Amino acid sequence: MPESAFSHFQPALIQFLVELEANNNRQWFSANKARYEEDVREPCLDFIAAMTEPLAEFAPHFLAWPKKSGGSLMRIHRDVRFARDKRPYKTNVGIQFRHESARDVHAPGYYLHIDPNHCFLGVGAWRPAAEQLGAIRQRIAEHPEEWAKALGGHKFKAHYALGGDSLIRPPRGFDAGHPCIEDIKRKDFIAMTTLDPQMLWRPGLVKHVAKQYRHATGLMKFLCAAANVPM
Repeated sequence: MPESAFSHFQPALIQFLVELEANNNRQWFSANKARYEEDVREPCLDFIAAMTEPLAEFAPHFLAWPKKSGGSLMRIHRDVRFARDKRPYKTNVGIQFRHESARDVHAPGYYLHIDPNHCFLGVGAWRPAAEQLGAIRQRIAEHPEEWAKALGGHKFKAHYALGGDSLIRPPRGFDAGHPCIEDIKRKDFIAMTTLDPQMLWRPGLVKHVAKQYRHATGLMKFLCAAANVPM
């Protein structure tokens, strides 16, 4: 789907999430499944399809998969097998454009988060697997100038901030005195920027999101190099 074919989301998407928050049970969701399809899933799949061409311009190995299951739209069902919180549904929309070599949401990717209280864009790797995490830390340790450059662009600094969790102590095998030790201690390598919720209703959403993702190209290039995959 070309960008021009996707106009914008509708407020009905947020309204559905608000009501789901108040009625997070299978009976309510089953009774409102048609609303979920029309107001949430279908508009999200249209947005994902519209992101195909912009991604191909600056991140051709990151894919937009407009599939109902297993694609860029993250499932609304929560995995409650080992969770104390047994609510069956997520009350947000998550969309991730993952690398073509990726298997799951922990791989490097571009992310859009929509919920009634907070919308944001993310770029990077959230909770990367042990091997990938070690590779990122090692690359930072061995190439601190490259890491500083990845985070040093004025557009990146103006829009993004690194988030996520970190270790209290340096990971085993890394020098506690390394100038980048605070970043080496990170468990997540993801940068986030707030998305004005009003942008969801505007025709320029796809262009705006793509532009914001471009600002974090340096970080994504660094993470791809650490994973030994093409950007």
